[in-house]
Amino acid sequence: MSPVSTASSAPSASHSIGYGWFLALIATVAFSLATPIARSLLVGGADPSGLVTIRLIIATALHGLAIGLSAPALFRLDRRNVGFSLLAGVTNGIGMLLYFLGLARLTASITAMLLSMSPLIVLSLLVLRGEKLTQRHAVRIGLALAGVYLLIGPGGNVDMTGVGLILLSVLAFSSQMVLLQWYLKDLDPRTVTFYVTAGMLLVVGVYWVGIGAPWQPLPVTGWIGLATLALVSTFLARLAMYAAVAYIGSSQMSMLTPLEILLAVIWSVAFLGERLTVAHAIGGALILASTLLAIQRLNLTWRRPRWRTWFRS
Repeated sequence: MSPVSTASSAPSASHSIGYGWFLALIATVAFSLATPIARSLLVGGADPSGLVTIRLIIATALHGLAIGLSAPALFRLDRRNVGFSLLAGVTNGIGMLLYFLGLARLTASITAMLLSMSPLIVLSLLVLRGEKLTQRHAVRIGLALAGVYLLIGPGGNVDMTGVGLILLSVLAFSSQMVLLQWYLKDLDPRTVTFYVTAGMLLVVGVYWVGIGAPWQPLPVTGWIGLATLALVSTFLARLAMYAAVAYIGSSQMSMLTPLEILLAVIWSVAFLGERLTVAHAIGGALILASTLLAIQRLNLTWRRPRWRTWFRS
């Protein structure tokens, strides 16, 4: 949710590698909180577009402040790279908006399992750039589709509009990933992340204002949830992930994707009272199996280490 590891370029001492895995686990746990926290806010009456807009305002401000205080030169990009970064941000912003709209209709656990299809979608998009379509890819797709079928239910007892919105958001997130890999892979990820986040804020903010800027006042607990979403699951999680990649490489980092999905499901069951049927559990397992196979292939396909750094909802 990858290229050859760059762990060899990081400090070789065993304690440094251990520190890298520690940071990777922090990032994974922080990211896993996003879906259940967002779901709890939406269930509490928060407007999806307003929620994502405020989240991105906070995250963009924090990323800009971090760069401004540590390395202001990173703000400088030529017009071409700014354009591609903002385009990637607009694509990701559309994905995030669709994700929040879909999450308002689905449980957090099912949403998390559907989101885990991203590596498979990325691998499918790479076919457009000459990646060979193999029988194993057909197997991956078959596993994922079987998993989605079990999640939806033979009788369609899951909100199909919500499922469609989440799948479209996965397509948007994945399109952003390959766009960054194709055109922006050699830039400092902090710079790209700032401009991508700004692009996300642009498209989401325009949509929010365009529909009348709806906002449901939040209680104190709601603001705590929103702050956690912006500070922990967006800003802190990305910083920890960037640092972890420097120590252990992004291919190892990507192997924690199934753990992130599993944790998201656990939080949803433990704190939101959600329950999974046997069919849902089997469907999620099939999607995760497809994800692991796709990650394995991406490790062989991409030879640059930083592509996963930029993908987050």
